[in-house]
Amino acid sequence: MLYESLSAEETMNVAETSAKKLSPGTIVCLSGDLGSGKTVFAKGFARGLGVSSDVTSPTFAIINSYNSGVVPFHHFDVYRIKNISEMEDTGYEDYFYGDGVCLVEWAEMIAELIPSNAVWVKITKDLNVGSDYRRIEIL
Repeated sequence: MLYESLSAEETMNVAETSAKKLSPGTIVCLSGDLGSGKTVFAKGFARGLGVSSDVTSPTFAIINSYNSGVVPFHHFDVYRIKNISEMEDTGYEDYFYGDGVCLVEWAEMIAELIPSNAVWVKITKDLNVGSDYRRIEIL
């Protein structure tokens, strides 16, 4: 699926709609440059799962979990992970193979740990179109 967004709210709406279609146990992998809108996507995604808490990027915590939605939502940001053993220290398997939905920012950095049935989302900017333009590909 391919979407084009011209605002942060449109990006959140794409994510919200996508999240409503997922079942527990799904892993969604976000890929995109710094400032491409991965965390904006995550906020809309959480909204689609019914999360009432404010969603923030877990850049330093690596993972934030939210249990106020229809299913547990686990939001990973693995940008700071330097090697696979650091990821193993997070206990990621409990989340990846649990009853919630996981969203992983910078997932390409831990690609060997991602199950083959994960959903990949690539977000790209095109400043020639506009500063708020995002191309969102869901694979």
